[in-house]
Amino acid sequence: MSDVFLLDGEQVPFTVGQTVMAAARAAGRYIPHLCWHPEFQPHGSCRLCTVKADGHFAAACTLAARPGMTVDNRTAELDDQRRTLLQMLFVEGNHFCPSCEKSGACKLQATAYELKMMTPHFDHFFPDRAVDASHPDLLLDFNRCILCELCVRASRDADGKNVFAITGRGIKSHLIVNSPSGRLADTAMSLADRAASVCPVGVILAKGRGFVIPIGERRYDRQQIGAAEEQ
Repeated sequence: MSDVFLLDGEQVPFTVGQTVMAAARAAGRYIPHLCWHPEFQPHGSCRLCTVKADGHFAAACTLAARPGMTVDNRTAELDDQRRTLLQMLFVEGNHFCPSCEKSGACKLQATAYELKMMTPHFDHFFPDRAVDASHPDLLLDFNRCILCELCVRASRDADGKNVFAITGRGIKSHLIVNSPSGRLADTAMSLADRAASVCPVGVILAKGRGFVIPIGERRYDRQQIGAAEEQ
């Protein structure tokens, strides 16, 4: 038998041990997020899923559901905070949607549309990180990384290879490849790895098949992110 909590005034059932995010998703309710993925343990790095539970702010992806709790999700206050987080993510990396192969299938872009982010607001950082094209099947564009760590978790937990890691602190944090040379070609990563397909933005791209799905027919072109299933 499941308990329930209130999410934006509506009852959401959950089982003991479920997080607010997991229970909401199972009930078909959308809480904006970027670093959370149903296949991996959450760690609450992006904070986009912050909700107000019984009057206190918390990350929905790590917050355990409790019977009778009241959770506010899509309020003007919370969505305004989320837009600010999105704006910072856009300017910290080189996210130029019209020229990106991931456009139309990018979770960052789709979430910005969902939350009606109309401008980046802040000055762009224009990072200049080298693109790694050393691998025969995959290309890495580090300039687009949003530090969600999904590739880190996928490579470690699903593939058992530990290909990626995050290094540095604060504004100097960045994604690296765990090989003596720092090149993807010198790892055991393959196109079939879960880490190769889990990136929510345009960092990890398969070579030899760019723009296979035309713009207008891609995942978030067909349906808004709140209705799209996780992949």
